[in-house]
Amino acid sequence: ILRSIAVPPEEQQLPTNADIIKSLYAAFARVDVPAVLGLLDPQIEWNEAEGVRYADRNPYRGPMAVAEGVFGRLIADVDQFAAVPAAFIDGGDRVVVEGRYKGKVKATGVLLDAQFAHVYTLREGRVIRFQQYTDTAQWAKAL
Repeated sequence: ILRSIAVPPEEQQLPTNADIIKSLYAAFARVDVPAVLGLLDPQIEWNEAEGVRYADRNPYRGPMAVAEGVFGRLIADVDQFAAVPAAFIDGGDRVVVEGRYKGKVKATGVLLDAQFAHVYTLREGRVIRFQQYTDTAQWAKAL
């Protein structure tokens, strides 16, 4: 006979910061905007890479500024936009994600396949800071 054994709360495994960021990319992939925004701290500081069109409002402050200034414009500019992670590097309160942006730029028809590195800083399970690094030459050519 097997019995269910309750694990005391203090022994339950909390998600790591890397787990939280993996869930962020999963939410991006399923276009779950409320889940994405729910992982961002109300006072988040978000910075797009210098030289990219969307860096014009750096730093974005707060989830709605990010949603409107970054996500909204990306969706308007790029069909089937995706940020595809390849590796997660867990540095404790900082998580680095390496990957590629994919999509087709609506205005030019150019296929986007740009490398990126994202640096997230987390506190208490929420993203408090984001810094993007990407192939700015490819973005400039595509847009």
